[in-house]
Amino acid sequence: MAMAAAEARLRQEKVKKFEDFVDRRLKPDLVNAIAQRDNLFQQQKTFLDLKKNIENLEKNGVTSMRSMVNLGSEVYMQAEVPDTRHIFVDIGLGFHVEFTWQEALQFISVREARLARQIDEYTHLIASIKAQIKMVCEGIRELLQLPAE
Repeated sequence: MAMAAAEARLRQEKVKKFEDFVDRRLKPDLVNAIAQRDNLFQQQKTFLDLKKNIENLEKNGVTSMRSMVNLGSEVYMQAEVPDTRHIFVDIGLGFHVEFTWQEALQFISVREARLARQIDEYTHLIASIKAQIKMVCEGIRELLQLPAE
């Protein structure tokens, strides 16, 4: 009887360790990886929008324009751009580079390819973490000797 109780206690300790591993390591890693991938999707959308805007400027031959600029907290100001042939693009780490339209399009295509690779890497990481969670849950199920779902 004492042997069975000790075995049950040991089994419960193992289950607790597995549950803690899932809750404290795998689930936060999964949430972080999804957030990182979502951030990359947002960057990808921003570059796609910029590419479309540049192509529209080129197609319509726009050399100057007026626009509303968000100053922050949804406060807008009217702005006039006397020469649209050169634009500043945020290249990361707080740096902006002045590009011609063609240079900007080339930069965007390189950046889009890199973002697509990073999104694929995060997608594989997310799938791997989900598989690990499922494997640990299956291990817990076997320890508890529950029937398969």
